[in-house]
Amino acid sequence: MVNINVSEYRWIGIENIDVEIVERKGVGHPDYMADGIAEAVSKELSKYYLKRFNTILHHNVDKVLIVGGQAYPTFGGGEVLQPIYVIVSGRATSYVRTREGVEFIPIGTLVLRAAKNWLRENFRFLNPEEHVVIDYKIGHGSADLVGLFELGLKRMPLANDTSFGTGFAPLSPLESIVYGVERFLNSKELKNKLPVVGEDVKVMGLRVGKKIRLTIAIAMVSKFVKDKGEYMALKDAIKDAILDYIAKKTAEYDVEVHINTADKPEEGILYLTVTGTSAEHGDDGATGRGNRVNGLITPMRPMSLEATAGKNPVSHVGKLYNVVANIIANRVYSEVKGVKEVYVNVLSQIGKPVNEPQIVDIKIVPIERLTSDMIDDAKSIAEETMNKVSELTYEIIENKIQLF
Repeated sequence: MVNINVSEYRWIGIENIDVEIVERKGVGHPDYMADGIAEAVSKELSKYYLKRFNTILHHNVDKVLIVGGQAYPTFGGGEVLQPIYVIVSGRATSYVRTREGVEFIPIGTLVLRAAKNWLRENFRFLNPEEHVVIDYKIGHGSADLVGLFELGLKRMPLANDTSFGTGFAPLSPLESIVYGVERFLNSKELKNKLPVVGEDVKVMGLRVGKKIRLTIAIAMVSKFVKDKGEYMALKDAIKDAILDYIAKKTAEYDVEVHINTADKPEEGILYLTVTGTSAEHGDDGATGRGNRVNGLITPMRPMSLEATAGKNPVSHVGKLYNVVANIIANRVYSEVKGVKEVYVNVLSQIGKPVNEPQIVDIKIVPIERLTSDMIDDAKSIAEETMNKVSELTYEIIENKIQLF
């Protein structure tokens, strides 16, 4: 039986606090790039291990660093002067002893393939062959952790760390707006209409009472801007598109949108890029500094600082438990009647089966009061989710679960 605690959480609710802050870093942001590449490498390794050995072997590649390059954007064009440097660091099973002998894993080939493919799939103007240098420093897993993992292959995988995952539901209106605006700006629909919008989009949302201010940084692609006047006109067009998008979602709030507020047109300072990311301008990134599993950075809510990207999807609870906590929270909110908000923490203990956490702590903000039926329903959802935790491994590999 899973150790589950359900209690009433007495507070006024996220929408009733005076000030709320929410952030999302978009696909082209250097921190998102680090997460994206780390997870792409983990999935590439997992698929290789499954194909060759019918199981996912030990690996953690959750330490990716993006070192910014240099570029010279000009109206109508520009060029990359110094490529972005990407280093993939971590550990992985690099050879396997079989009855026939030792079989070596082409770690370097897999890392480079995964990183370059991720860049090709997510950027229109960043060429991984010309604009990026990809390096890797992959060592062996430590003996004790590898041993625990291999022991877990015989039954339910064993937690390779003592760690916790955190989730909550539902998203507040501000959280939904911040998430949705970034997804809208990086949608194919918007890119077709306004190709000047680069992939590097960061949305910072501030709500004070019923007023929302969005401060959005957008890496504008220089080849689509002929002069300063057009740049300013394009900013206005993007702003109008954002406001129209938000108006279709909600009319409850007074929304302001500010784009590229560091621009100083009179001094010729504009946020122009050749490739659509600030990483070409010297901005750096690192795994784990970006969005949490729900796709947001939410300082007004409980959060885990664990990086989900790049960790193995079998036994690393820093990944699995954040996913699990988010699933439980959303299910409790949507399936249990009378829930206004719900917060979930799941704590592991190293060496114990991943479906046997030390505790699943569920805090419910009820619409009226917490009843025994609500407690029983929440416990049932948590137990069912924990008992199926090993199934999440394959859903993660198949891109069915959002991680950042």
